[in-house]
Amino acid sequence: MTNGGTKMSQLKKVLITVPEPLLQEVDLVCSSEKSNRSKFVREAMKCYLAEKRKLHLQEQMTKGYQEMAEINLELAGMYFDLEHEQFSKYEEKLAECETCGC
Repeated sequence: MTNGGTKMSQLKKVLITVPEPLLQEVDLVCSSEKSNRSKFVREAMKCYLAEKRKLHLQEQMTKGYQEMAEINLELAGMYFDLEHEQFSKYEEKLAECETCGC
C-alpha cells in the first residue's frame, strides 16, 4: 500500500507537540483540502527543507560572487595599469612622429 508515492512501511511515526492555535489552523487547512495532519506535516517539512536548501545555495552563490568580484577587481586593476602603460607609449610615439614629421 502506498501513501502519496511513499510506501507505508517506509513511514515512521513521530510524536510532536504543537500549540493549540497552530493545530487549529492546520486542522482548518486539512479540512478544506480534504487531507490529514500527517500529510500536512510531511508537505510542510518538505517545503521547509526545500527553502533551507535554496537559502544555502543563495548563500554559496553570494559568497562565490563576492570572491569573484575581488578577483575581477584585481584583474581589472592589472589590465588598467598595462593599458595605461601602452597608451603612454603610444602617445610618446605619436609625439615623436609629430616632431619629426613622420
